[in-house]
Amino acid sequence: MSVSIYNNSSFTDSPYGFKLQQSFSTAGTFSVVIPTGINRVYAIVIGGGGAGASVASGGVGGGGAGGYSAGWTYATNTVTVGAGGGGSSTAGAGANGAPSIYGMVMAGGGSGAQSNTPGGGGGGVLTPNQSSTSAISYTGAPSIGQGGISYASGGNSPGVSSGGGAGSSTITGNITATAGGRGLICGGGGAAGTSGIGTGGKGGDGDFYNGGTVTAGTGTTFGGGSGGAGFLGNGYPNGSPAGTATGVFNNGGQGGLGGGGGGGASTSGTGGNGGSGAVLLYY
Repeated sequence: MSVSIYNNSSFTDSPYGFKLQQSFSTAGTFSVVIPTGINRVYAIVIGGGGAGASVASGGVGGGGAGGYSAGWTYATNTVTVGAGGGGSSTAGAGANGAPSIYGMVMAGGGSGAQSNTPGGGGGGVLTPNQSSTSAISYTGAPSIGQGGISYASGGNSPGVSSGGGAGSSTITGNITATAGGRGLICGGGGAAGTSGIGTGGKGGDGDFYNGGTVTAGTGTTFGGGSGGAGFLGNGYPNGSPAGTATGVFNNGGQGGLGGGGGGGASTSGTGGNGGSGAVLLYY
C-alpha cells in the first residue's frame, strides 16, 4: 500500500500544522497582538543581510547572508526586525546586518564585506564580525573560514546562511568575480573592476528565490556583483545598490528581502545594501 505525503498531515509547509498568522519584513520594532489563550508561538527569525564592500580600484566582496533560526517561544507583544547593512559610496567595508528577535528566538545579521581584501563576508551569526570568517551560529555550529560549509558559512561558501562571493583585485584583462554561496539565504556576489570586460559575481541562488542578474561590460563602470537571494525575495541586479536601478553597473545589487547579502562594488562604485531581516509567526 502506498501513502502520498500530500494527503498526510504530518507533512506540511506550516510548522506543526499551524498557520502563518503574522509576518514582519520591514526593519524596526513593532507591537504584536497575540490572541488571548495563545501562550506559545513558533517563530522563524532571520537577521539582516550584510552589505557589499566598495573600493577605489579593482573589486571587492559581497556581503554575507543574514542568520536563520526557528523554534518555540513564549508569546510576547514586541518583534524586532534587523535592518540590512548599508553599502558605502566611498571606499570602505560594507556594514553588518542587524539582528532580529521575537521572544527567545533570535538571529544575527550577515557580515559586511571588507574593503582591504577581495574575500566575501561571512554568513549570518549572532555577532557579525565584518570579515570573511563566520562566528558561532545559534545552533552551536563552530566558526569557519573562507571555503568552509556550515550553518553560518565563511566567505565564498555555501551554507544555510551562505557567505558572499570574493571580488577580484586584478585591474586588467577580462575578469569574472565569484558568485555568492548557495543556501537557504544567500550572500551577494563579488565585484570585478578592470579595464577589460568586467563580470560581477552573481548573488547566490537560494532554495526559494534567486540571486540578482548581472550586466557585464568593458571598463570600470561595470563589474559590480548582484544581491543574494533572501528568504522572502530575489536579490537585485548589479546597478541597484538600494533596490532601484541606477544604470551604473559598477554598483552592487541589494540583497533579497529576508536577509540576502548585498553585492560588492567595483572601482568607485557603491556596495549593495543587505536585505532586511524578517520574522514569521505561526500559531
